[in-house]
Amino acid sequence: MTDADDRLIVALDRPDALSNLDLVRQLGASVGFYKIGLGLLTGGGLALADELKQSGNRVFLDLKLFDIPATVAAAVRGLAQYRLDLLTVHGDPAVVAAAADGRGAAPTRIMAVTFLTSADRADLDTMLIRPGDIAALTCERAARALDAGADGVIAAPGEAAAIRALPQARGKLIVTPGVRPAGSAQGDQKRTATPAEAIAAGADHIVVGRPIHAAADPRAAARAILAALPSRR
Repeated sequence: MTDADDRLIVALDRPDALSNLDLVRQLGASVGFYKIGLGLLTGGGLALADELKQSGNRVFLDLKLFDIPATVAAAVRGLAQYRLDLLTVHGDPAVVAAAADGRGAAPTRIMAVTFLTSADRADLDTMLIRPGDIAALTCERAARALDAGADGVIAAPGEAAAIRALPQARGKLIVTPGVRPAGSAQGDQKRTATPAEAIAAGADHIVVGRPIHAAADPRAAARAILAALPSRR
C-alpha cells in the first residue's frame, strides 16, 4: 500500500506490460495511481491492472466504452471483477446509465468522457457536433452525464473550473488529461494546462504520461510535478 499523493495519475503508455511494470518499479513509492489505456489492453493491460491492484495501487482503466447500452452494461459487469478505481465511458447519457447499471455494487467509479483533449472546435465540426463554444458544450455534456449517473467526468484542464461550479458536480470527481509541466511539448494535445493550473481549477486528479515515462529519470520527473501542486485544502 502506498501513501503517495494520489492527485497524480501516471499514464502507463509504454508499449507493453513488462516495460510499464519497469516504470512502476522506477517510480516506487512516489506514485500510487496509474492509468491503463486502450492501447495496452491487448498487451497484457488487464493482467497489469490486476497486479497493480494486488500491490496496493489505484488503477484507472481508460477504455472510453461506447456501444449500445446492453453491450456497455455487459462489458462493465465483466470488468467489475477487477475492482478498478476508475473506468471511462463516453459521456452519452444512455451509455453512462448502462455503465452504472453494469457496475452494480463494485467500487469502480464510472467516469464520463466529455470531449477528448486532442480535439478543438474544428474537430467537433468534422464530427458534426452542433455549433458552440467547446467549453460551454463540455459543461453541458458533463452535466447530462452526471445526471445520468456518472461518478465524475474527464475534461480538459481549462474546463475544470466551470464543471466544478455545476450543481451536478457537487461531490463528483474531475480528472484532467492534457496536463503538461511548464516547458513540455504538447504532443497531440490541444487543450492543455500545467499540473498546478489544473488542480487550482478544481481537478481532483491530473493524468500525466510522456513527461514522466519518457524522462531520463521518471521518479524525479514525477516528484517535480508533485512538488508543483498546490497544497491540499
